[in-house]
Amino acid sequence: MKKLLIILALFCLAVRTSAQTHACCNTDAITEFANLTNREDFRMVHKDPLPYTYTGAAGTDISFPAPDGTPAHGFLFKAKKPTNKFLLVYQEWYGLNDYIKKESEKLYDDLSGTVNVLAVDLYDKYVATNREDAAKKVRAVSHDRLDAIMQAALDYAGKSARIATIGWCFGGGMALQSGLKNGSQNVGVVMYYGAPERNVDRLKTLNAPVLAVFADKDDGLDSSLVQAFEKNMQAAGKKLTIKHYNAGHGFANPSNPIYDSEATKDAYKHAIAFLRKQLL
Repeated sequence: MKKLLIILALFCLAVRTSAQTHACCNTDAITEFANLTNREDFRMVHKDPLPYTYTGAAGTDISFPAPDGTPAHGFLFKAKKPTNKFLLVYQEWYGLNDYIKKESEKLYDDLSGTVNVLAVDLYDKYVATNREDAAKKVRAVSHDRLDAIMQAALDYAGKSARIATIGWCFGGGMALQSGLKNGSQNVGVVMYYGAPERNVDRLKTLNAPVLAVFADKDDGLDSSLVQAFEKNMQAAGKKLTIKHYNAGHGFANPSNPIYDSEATKDAYKHAIAFLRKQLL
């Protein structure tokens, strides 16, 4: 009897451990990005953001329940009329700063106010103002907490919502992870120079196409990662469109000293057309 109880206890422990392991988003992709931040050359390609203050009035700070018991936070641009269409916006590694709020408002306006645009705060209101603090935050952030925040955003949108995602840098990879988590509710992913998902089996679960924007002068995410992502998406039988730009990492951020206005304009043209097609 004692042996039976021990066996049952070990079995329950194994089941619980397995559930905890698979409950979170793919930690490999997140860990891979976090490991990159240990490299000085990777940190150095991220120029410290120039000061910027958001002055818009359309967005609202909101909090919403998360499955781990700690409320999640975001910045919401609510559609002018009730709708089940949502665009989840994922921040760069600096946090949900004023630049992200401005970009979210632009997306909201260019989607004619017909989509709920929610900028998801992955850092629980922490905002870094320089690359060293941003790198430390990426390494310190809990994978379980990230998963809880993405689940909270999905729950906030609701079970009938049609959800697209977009993100840059750290948020580019998280936009893809969120798209995977959103399952059949996912209608499209736009990722700017974010860490790709390597697991073909996970990519097979994607419910919608991906538009990926990469910088050819990106010293952090080299061309081999992009090529591998393209092959893995093909192996998964999923639609991927890649746009390459002769620019550096973070080129689409106006607060970045290496901001490339022409590349940004062209990339955004493709991004907003993709989102309109998938959402409207």
